Amino acid sequence: MRYLALGDSYTIGEGVDPAARWPVQLATALREEGIALRDPRIIATTGWTTDELASAIDAAEPLGRWELVSLLIGVNNQYRGRSVVDYRCEFSELLDRAIGFADGRANRVVVVSIPDWGVTPFAIHEADNRGNISAEIDAFNAAARAVCDKRGVQFVDITPASRDRGGEPDQVAEDGLHPSAAMYTTWTGLVLPVARKLLSA
Repeated sequence: MRYLALGDSYTIGEGVDPAARWPVQLATALREEGIALRDPRIIATTGWTTDELASAIDAAEPLGRWELVSLLIGVNNQYRGRSVVDYRCEFSELLDRAIGFADGRANRVVVVSIPDWGVTPFAIHEADNRGNISAEIDAFNAAARAVCDKRGVQFVDITPASRDRGGEPDQVAEDGLHPSAAMYTTWTGLVLPVARKLLSA
């Protein structure tokens, strides 16, 4: 089975080895359980916002049909100060495209929440508006969850995990901002039962 992973730095795994990216860890874990899933085709780059991901998908077309599609996008919309209203609109369009890539099957799409980078060493030392980051992330995630609920798409909330341990040295990459392989393993553990259920349906 084929797996398409759409996103930004959190999906491409900025600062970690390719095998440590959470979509790759997920495919590996599913294969270990006997589910024949290929390593993902990843369309993601550090810094992408929703509209930039949409443009990249346009450039990559035709992408065909996939048995599993994941989507994790929005942190750079928040980081650049873009509105939640615009995010919801653009996220909705991306989710509709993701469902299309899954051959119209909303039950083969999984959305992963935006982690809270406000707890990272980078934010602590560099961000002027650190106090607002968590609230803004919550607002973006609430918008994404509402869109997912409307379309019957599974929403996996990894944000609490990112807050619980996201500031610990072994949970961040060398840049002090992006997750380490260990944090991605935690995310994989949260996505795995959902993906297993979707692919077994």
